[in-house]
Amino acid sequence: MSMNNAKISAIKGSSTIFLRAVIYLIGLAVAGLCVILLGASVSGNAGMFLPLMLGMLAAAVPFFHALHQGLLLLGYIDKNSAFSELSVRAIRKIKYCAGAISVLYALMMPYILYVSEKDDAPGGVAIGLVLIFAPFVIAVFAAVLERLLQNAIEIKSENDLTV
Repeated sequence: MSMNNAKISAIKGSSTIFLRAVIYLIGLAVAGLCVILLGASVSGNAGMFLPLMLGMLAAAVPFFHALHQGLLLLGYIDKNSAFSELSVRAIRKIKYCAGAISVLYALMMPYILYVSEKDDAPGGVAIGLVLIFAPFVIAVFAAVLERLLQNAIEIKSENDLTV
């Protein structure tokens, strides 16, 4: 029986390894992009793209915070406390971070339009809209997930009280 418990705990611990690896790889890619943007903005070669680069660097702050909250959430799942107030709090923070990223890019949208028109770059509006709506969709999904998790926690606590 203890062998089966060891296998089950090994499976539970390894089920989130892939997601952790994806979070770390995404974080590494964005950190590399931030280093490139920072280097280009400091060297003075940015020109009219400097405000966009600085806006992207500002959006990286809530992005990395959301990645950290995702790692915390995976830790809660590994510890069998997925249905806890800590998980709800992590999802809520992810929702706020995604909303902040969406707002930052929405604030940059007029300048994105200006630069794309000035540079005669096609698709500036489409790229700007994707940068606004992708985090917005994540924020809405996180809000729905937060509400569902909160309801599940309430049902669980009611069931614990009746037993």
